[in-house]
Amino acid sequence: MSRELSPRAKLLLYGALLVLAVPFVFPTWWMVTSSLKPVADIFAFPPQLLPTNPRLEAYQRVFELQPFGRQYLNSLYIALVVTVGTLAVSALAGYAFARIRFRGQNVLFLVVLAGLLVPSEVTIVPLFQMFFAAGLIDTHWPLILVPILGAPSVLATFIMRQFFIALPGELEEAARVDGLGRFATFWRIALPLARPALGAVAIFTFLHSWNLYLEPIVFLSTPERFTLPQALTQFVDAYGGPMWNVQLAAASMTALPVLVVFVIAQKQFVEGLAHTGLKG
Repeated sequence: MSRELSPRAKLLLYGALLVLAVPFVFPTWWMVTSSLKPVADIFAFPPQLLPTNPRLEAYQRVFELQPFGRQYLNSLYIALVVTVGTLAVSALAGYAFARIRFRGQNVLFLVVLAGLLVPSEVTIVPLFQMFFAAGLIDTHWPLILVPILGAPSVLATFIMRQFFIALPGELEEAARVDGLGRFATFWRIALPLARPALGAVAIFTFLHSWNLYLEPIVFLSTPERFTLPQALTQFVDAYGGPMWNVQLAAASMTALPVLVVFVIAQKQFVEGLAHTGLKG
């Protein structure tokens, strides 16, 4: 049995954790507080931890300089569609690799996993040529299809496979005795039990799509179709220099959903990955 820490040991532990958290929390704190300052005060010395005269002008200019509201909705709906699509593909593929026995199953799974070893920079040119031939450049289809059928979906398939392997086989045997077919067993038995793994997959898929940068700058050229990571690079002055307070204001609004998802779902994310097990 583990012994409970004494109050002094807890105080030392929490103090050490607080010190270690500072390098991770300070950049976000600096970003938000600097977005409320005039440019001259952002790099003032000594640095100000709190703005002396908070201003919201930078947040107003974000929407004046670009169709930022439209770009925000673009990122939101693309991330949601990608998340739902990845959940559907990975759940079906993961269950098939875990429960359906066929010739070459392990070899095919290794080939699928090999997709994680190929960086997106290697495939971006052939993907551009393929979508250009299909007339889908400057649309959101590449940003939806590439993650669903690419590396994020491969990782999600691996997580779902590991979870389904860890499920007791007796559950499916009981379902077959009751007359359920393969898909009915998946839909009514396995999938409801996979909610922790589905939650983990949904979280990292949403965050990956929300932060996607390379594909938008390659496939999109119209500001109204931009996503947020691409839009953040457009807040520059007439000389191409950064508009610091405006960029930081836009970045603060962009980071808000990420922080909300992390705070709300971090426990579910860890538990979901833990439930996948390590069985092969």
